[in-house]
Amino acid sequence: MSATTHIGTLRPPRGASKRPKRLGQGMGSRRGKTATRGSKGQKSRAGSRIRPGFEGGQMPLHRRMPKRGFTNIFKKSFAVINLGDLSDWNAAEPVTPERLIERRLIRRVEEGVKVLGDGELKAPLQIQAQRFSKSALAKIQAAGGKAEVIA
Repeated sequence: MSATTHIGTLRPPRGASKRPKRLGQGMGSRRGKTATRGSKGQKSRAGSRIRPGFEGGQMPLHRRMPKRGFTNIFKKSFAVINLGDLSDWNAAEPVTPERLIERRLIRRVEEGVKVLGDGELKAPLQIQAQRFSKSALAKIQAAGGKAEVIA
């Protein structure tokens, strides 16, 4: 770029931009009268907009389909951790939900933490959580650790 080029003097290269069609500029322009909108009807009017899913008054497809399922308002959601994620944990310090958040193994404690039995446990860990799966309990006890259910 030369020193005399300013942002106000920049132009697109030749052939990069075309002039817009001039619609509704009289009968001699070939695009007068209806200005390429066809004749009559909702879509030919100024400011017309048909919302997505509108079918001209017919019951829309998304309302014709049956509703299925429901949302259980009593469902409890637990932060899940596998035993394999705890394999490099120091056996001297207990595994608590607060320590799991500090180490970024879980993001947040919702209704609690549930420990699942995927992976192998090498050290005898003392794990504190709200829930344990059967396989997780068996593996913790087999490694000589302790599973403590907290409220």
